[in-house]
Amino acid sequence: MKRFSCPVCGRELHFDNSACLGCGAEVAYVPARRGFATTDPGPGAATSCANRGPAACNWAAADRGLCLACRHNRTIPNLDVAGNAAHWADLEQAKRYLFYSILAWNLPHPTRSEDPQGGLAFDFLADGVAPDGTVTPVMTGHDTGIVTLNIAEADDSERVARREAMGEPYRTLIGHMRHEVGHYYWEVLIRAGGRQDAFRRLFGDERADYGEALKAHYRNGPRDGWRQSYISSYAASHPWEDWAETWAHYFHIVDASETAHAFGMRLRDGTHLDRNPYTDEEFEEIIAEWVPLTVAVNSLNRSMGQPDLYPFVLSQPVEAKLRFIHDVVRGTG
Repeated sequence: MKRFSCPVCGRELHFDNSACLGCGAEVAYVPARRGFATTDPGPGAATSCANRGPAACNWAAADRGLCLACRHNRTIPNLDVAGNAAHWADLEQAKRYLFYSILAWNLPHPTRSEDPQGGLAFDFLADGVAPDGTVTPVMTGHDTGIVTLNIAEADDSERVARREAMGEPYRTLIGHMRHEVGHYYWEVLIRAGGRQDAFRRLFGDERADYGEALKAHYRNGPRDGWRQSYISSYAASHPWEDWAETWAHYFHIVDASETAHAFGMRLRDGTHLDRNPYTDEEFEEIIAEWVPLTVAVNSLNRSMGQPDLYPFVLSQPVEAKLRFIHDVVRGTG
């Protein structure tokens, strides 16, 4: 994530700001400028997304009153239910981080209106409760371009409980967004892009029974020695999940690295984070900067009594998969 400034007074803005804390100007993020514009009437002003009120969206409108991220919504939560509006706002905030990367790489992202069969859309749903109290859970997942997210994941205590129960140390809303959209881009960039053979050489054969693979994973736990070849235990369950987990980590690495670059960070070992990983074509340089950066941020977290920010190890097989995704994203794979 780059750094931003107020278009009126120049004070620093955060990516989530809708107003400047210095001068009070109302602002909106304009993706085409990769920066903010004032929403006050005048030259260069932006029009706010229609979801600014109900979902605290701070992006500028792009199409029929909605921003480039919100126009991908197919289903939103029932806002008459207490707590749903706040949960929806949290989900939308995470989705804007996702779209920051999608737009930075100019990845294809047609809406369902533009591509009714394979466009990208989001369903934000709540568990169903029958009159007798029986709960029908909504499962987070992806199916032919539709990303479904259970809005319960926006509740911090619920997400932590699921993180502990499922042994997923990076179960966050942003992590969910990046992972699930990875399944969409497998369809777009690998299957439709004719890259299955190259994919299978690194990730395995995705034609293995997916349902049975997940049942085995949850029944038996992670396979022995998974850390040698996979970024997470869940990645070892099936090639599709390996791709989605690795895809999400590529987003984590590049976006966090851009943040370090934007702040001009320099590490004690002499590493100067002076490359922009969104535009840098050299994968080896990105990883060479990322590894010492994770050591530094993990140490900072430990000094505050917090768990490691990035509790993962990049083995050589994992780096090879990340390199493949790097090349595919940049169109050179």
